Amino acid sequence: MGFSPFSTPYDWSRLAAAKKAAASHPDGMIDLSIGSPVDSVPSSVVAALTEAANASNAYGYPVTRGTNALRESIVRWFHDLRGVDLDAIGADICPTVGSKEGVSLMASLLGVGAGDVVVQPRISYPTYEIGTQLAGAETLKTDVADVDSWVHVPGVKMVWVNSPSNPTGEVLSGPRLRRIVEAARSIGAVIVSDECYALMDWSSDPRSMSATACVLDADVCGGDAKDVLCLYSLSKQSNMAGYRTALVAGDKRIVTPMIETRKQIGQIIPGPSQAAMKAGLDDVGAVLEQRERYRGRLKVLVEGLRAAGYAAHMPQGGLYVWVRALSGDCWTDIDRLARLGIVVSPGEFYGDRMCLRVSSTAPGAAVNAAAERLAHIARPASA
Repeated sequence: MGFSPFSTPYDWSRLAAAKKAAASHPDGMIDLSIGSPVDSVPSSVVAALTEAANASNAYGYPVTRGTNALRESIVRWFHDLRGVDLDAIGADICPTVGSKEGVSLMASLLGVGAGDVVVQPRISYPTYEIGTQLAGAETLKTDVADVDSWVHVPGVKMVWVNSPSNPTGEVLSGPRLRRIVEAARSIGAVIVSDECYALMDWSSDPRSMSATACVLDADVCGGDAKDVLCLYSLSKQSNMAGYRTALVAGDKRIVTPMIETRKQIGQIIPGPSQAAMKAGLDDVGAVLEQRERYRGRLKVLVEGLRAAGYAAHMPQGGLYVWVRALSGDCWTDIDRLARLGIVVSPGEFYGDRMCLRVSSTAPGAAVNAAAERLAHIARPASA
């Protein structure tokens, strides 16, 4: 079975005109669109990468399932930061080359195809739908937490969960996740929870490393990983997007053959990146520091957007402010903001043309400048 055709409005080239206009601003362009990290990689990660540059997992073929050291760090990370005992619930681990390939290939790896239905949040990361289309299946967009909206639909084989959400920042509680898991299991569907922003929980104490509820928590999955998968990435927590370090953990009966398939098609994290990934998972202090950078930037963005008339609020989690366009159309607002030298992401990419996504993944000085420009448009001309 080959890849089926796909279609999507998710095309960053559509922002070319806005970026050109923003670049003509006297003080330059401030890009708050793509959520690509801009801060330094932790020194612990750089040191681990350097040390592993000429190790056996670098000059020889890397280990598909991850080195023992990496796997031990993943197990420890889940236990210490997510409250999950992977061994106790019968879970296995599969490192992935970034989270995007894990998302885009998931439906295909699970054997979902023609005639099958994949449930996903109505407002969500577009690659969920692209992955479903590549597998030749059908997408059902809905409020996934409202299980009655999908549990009786014929052909549902897979259910996507995303908490904290990209782009809305919504966080699902443990009881809501448990209800989703129970409903999916009742119809024989696999639950795949994208938790890439789990440590970016803005309701938590800044001094602690508390996180959002995990789908693999025993209280959520009933102490058994059956039909449950969790995705995580180091791209945002450790600024390692270019290292392509992510993972899938969950039902051993699903993950173990997934590792074997990936071995045959060469989807393997390079050896030095595996060592860097281990260091990133172990360095909780660096993650705390990065998290507080994002918290501060989000607060500044919310204040600036409010000053400009937007009904902005601090997200429950994640790295984005999701707001309704003042004009009622994302592209109209994008053109207006571009004249201020600010570029944001159109809500159409995520399923709602009436909204905007504003990213905190920009340098602090740029975020402060954007807030100041936003405040100016709300002031009278005589001010």
